[in-house]
Amino acid sequence: MLTAILCLLAALLALAAVGAVRAPWTARAVHAGTAAASGGFCVVAILALLLPAAPVMALPFGSFWGPAMLALDGLSAWFLLILGISGGAASLAALSHASAATPARLLVPWPIFLAAMALTLAAADAFTMLLGFEAMSLASWALVAAEHERAENRRAAALYLVFAIFAAACLIPAIGLLAIGPEAVGFAALRETPPEGLRATLILVLVLAGAGAKAGLVPFHAWLPLAHPAAPSHVSAVMSGAMTKVALYVMARVLFDLCGPAQPLWWGVPLLSLGAGSALVGALRANMEEDSKTLLACSTIENIGLIVMAMGLALAFRGADLAPLAALAASAALLHALNHGVFKTLLFLGAGAVLHAALSRRLDALGGLIGPMPWTAVAVMVGAGAAAALPPLSGFSSEWLLLQSLLAGWRTGALGFQIVVAAATAVAALSAALATAAMVRFVGLAFLGRPRTPRAAGATESPGAERVALVGLAGLTILFGILPAPLLDLAEGGVRLLAGGGTRPVTAALGLAAGDGAARLWPALAFLLLVVIAAALVVALRVRGARGFSTGSLWAGGFLAPPPHFPFGDPATQPSAAGMAQPLRRMLGGALLGAEERVTMPDPGDISAATITVRAEDPAFPYLLAPLVRMRDALALRAEQLRELSIRQCLMLSFSLLIAMLALVAILERG
Repeated sequence: MLTAILCLLAALLALAAVGAVRAPWTARAVHAGTAAASGGFCVVAILALLLPAAPVMALPFGSFWGPAMLALDGLSAWFLLILGISGGAASLAALSHASAATPARLLVPWPIFLAAMALTLAAADAFTMLLGFEAMSLASWALVAAEHERAENRRAAALYLVFAIFAAACLIPAIGLLAIGPEAVGFAALRETPPEGLRATLILVLVLAGAGAKAGLVPFHAWLPLAHPAAPSHVSAVMSGAMTKVALYVMARVLFDLCGPAQPLWWGVPLLSLGAGSALVGALRANMEEDSKTLLACSTIENIGLIVMAMGLALAFRGADLAPLAALAASAALLHALNHGVFKTLLFLGAGAVLHAALSRRLDALGGLIGPMPWTAVAVMVGAGAAAALPPLSGFSSEWLLLQSLLAGWRTGALGFQIVVAAATAVAALSAALATAAMVRFVGLAFLGRPRTPRAAGATESPGAERVALVGLAGLTILFGILPAPLLDLAEGGVRLLAGGGTRPVTAALGLAAGDGAARLWPALAFLLLVVIAAALVVALRVRGARGFSTGSLWAGGFLAPPPHFPFGDPATQPSAAGMAQPLRRMLGGALLGAEERVTMPDPGDISAATITVRAEDPAFPYLLAPLVRMRDALALRAEQLRELSIRQCLMLSFSLLIAMLALVAILERG
């Protein structure tokens, strides 16, 4: 298998050289070759997951630290499968639009990008992993900067390069702190001397910053909503579907594997907190964006947050010696990583097909595309349903496992962690609801209703290879949703590594189990039930339906056909992207999302009064932000009064705070 990996890497580098040749067949050869190589990655990954682990392969080249080494275990093979699926589908879609006019600046970095990600996943030493990771960053930057004629693309590429350098500046010293000497950079040697104390804490912080920046984890996510729209659609699909997962793999490899199994419970808190913040921020922004690819990029931030939340729970449960719960959370993380890699690749390729057909990414310039593009529309709807966690599609089972993991957080017995988990549970539920709203908004504006522009009305279906990629990914999305248990059986090696013990994934026949005697999920049964209900409805409508009435398209919103002199209907009857986001803006008070509301204080010296300037048509603002303003002013007033306390009152206040802190410590220790 490792020999096959080497051959595939060599083939991809040869394809990069072919991409520099100016010939009519170059683009098609490069994309056909990368599609075949990605299929090879899928085959190798499945074999590595099914067969016993192969011994580490030492290569005849490397660095002065020693030879480069390759290996595949359950964790790296799982992420290699994600790369193979995403890269193969993206290459097929790009093959449909390949032509002699495709520039070399797009063809040369593309195979290198895929090869660098595969090298990162197959590395068995720290130097090779970093080499692949930085090559991935450089190649992806070249792809983002390829269409540099537009000013926004140049800005996106510059910002992306800054974050790529930041990631390298964090990961390189993290690996340096992890290694005890220049001869100990192999993973086997690093596992023998896990870090402790301050060194381990510094590694945790650096890895979270470095790998989190490449994964798009808040607050290191600023590049992602800009770089994804700037890149070609097939590149955006792999960046979201696979590259962010490679960054999560590096995070998991270092924190779960190389740092040893004896890290404390609190290590999971930073991952859980950053993941919850990413899930909420990404879901909120996805509901605000008016560009289809930017919307999907923000949705990626939300899903990366969910995966990191599951990883944080697994790390905390492992620190609390709760191996079954660690396996539950690890199963959620790995399953959602695979599911997101599939359905987000599908959604980005669907957005690319819409861009080629309607020449726009703006949601307000689309509409009614389900008529001329039925295959693309149905495939994208499947992907959007999975992103919205609708059963029995793939996103539901993995988010169900995450919810069960969050609900089991109380079993750690640590009061502080229980409070964090309770807050994270509420955030996860809110982000899931917002993700559903974002997907409804995306599908409704782009594919339903009536066309808003002549180009949308004249759109045509995707070409053959691109259609195959879309339908294939939609089929995998449905299949992975119906059969999550066999997938987790395949991921057993990765789950054992993340859980830090011999615990198997949480599967029961064709269903999922959250523990002995706990909740069960049977996706295949739910799918059959939905099929029976849908068939019964169709039969009932055909048998009992009223006769003599004219019917219209299901997606036309109930409107009659527009008159010839007004082909797109009344614009006032068509929802807009900003209009659908307006209720959320009002609910959140506008000031949180950049609306026009202002909070002013006429007298800076008077902290007890504030004047709130509000638009009259925004009644929700006073009910949400005005109490926050009053609470802030009241706290500031009380803080100012502390300066007038006597010495005895100050001593009494300090003594009372000390007693309260000791009581809190006693409660936590007792818990």
